[in-house]
Amino acid sequence: MSNTVLSAQDLTYQYTNAAQLTFPEINLEKGQHSLLLGDSGTGKTTLLNLLSGLSKPTTGQVTLLGENLYKLKDSALDAFRAKNMGMIFQEAHLLKNLTVIENIKLAQSLAKNAIDETHITQVLNDLQLADKGKSLPNQLSRGQKQRVAIARAVINRPALLIADEPTASLDDTNTSLVIKMLFEIADNYGSTLFIATHDKRLKDQFNTFYQL
Repeated sequence: MSNTVLSAQDLTYQYTNAAQLTFPEINLEKGQHSLLLGDSGTGKTTLLNLLSGLSKPTTGQVTLLGENLYKLKDSALDAFRAKNMGMIFQEAHLLKNLTVIENIKLAQSLAKNAIDETHITQVLNDLQLADKGKSLPNQLSRGQKQRVAIARAVINRPALLIADEPTASLDDTNTSLVIKMLFEIADNYGSTLFIATHDKRLKDQFNTFYQL
């Protein structure tokens, strides 16, 4: 059985009235945590949208666990992505009218998984959020919101965990803490971590990195 989690080949993207973006070939093996490094404006977010199937490329293909993302139709793609890919953004994007637990349950529902309250409790414990399950997002600190977003991203034990600029606004100490936490969580849940950033401080912490 192949250990390839994600493969992206010959990817280009053309915005209207703009130069065509060309992206490197990407091959992520299970457990091969990798870094995508590029300055602002080089197309990192565009590439993440292509890798997650949120956008379709001008040319090329992306396979996740051997499945060509661009051949999946809308609802099937949504469920496949929710089940096999976790996304962590710079902002938490929590639904403000839902509690922490309800936000995480929603991720299980989108993946068409059964609600597993025991697993939710375990993940919240792992992220030092055991007492925040019934809190609303506006009752949390920024760091707590970020950890809830991580909990939501890993609740389905995704094969691929993508983080977009997770350390952009953090000092050196908190940057180290967040990266250490992401490595530990990815390893605990069997996920392969792929971080996109312009933060050159992270380069030495990865054996595999791609440059835009």
